[in-house]
Amino acid sequence: MNGSLRISESEWEVMNLVWRESPATAAGIVAELSERKGWHVRTIRTLIDRLVRKGALKIKEDGRRYLYYPGIRREVCVRQASQTFMARVFEGAPASLVLNLVRKTPLDKKEIAELRRILDAKEDE
Repeated sequence: MNGSLRISESEWEVMNLVWRESPATAAGIVAELSERKGWHVRTIRTLIDRLVRKGALKIKEDGRRYLYYPGIRREVCVRQASQTFMARVFEGAPASLVLNLVRKTPLDKKEIAELRRILDAKEDE
């Protein structure tokens, strides 16, 4: 899979489920998302089909059912979505994004220590 992959908010729900429970069946995806989100079966199947067309999901036939696997790693999608968000909202300035998140997010001592460690390592680069 090459290039950028745009995944909608609803498609993220499907992808998160498949990343967590790969391989996933269509019935399993439908059952969870219809219960958790209240979505109609046809809506969920449309999302699955879209993700297959985009290459985000891969299909393997298993008897009378289909198994769905991630066609792209979660880390790749997160990186692409983060870069798109940063470009759109923070004019491509990663420091502005990070500063905003740190200022507005409650952090525990362990998270603060990890941030300090990362920043100290950045100073040494």
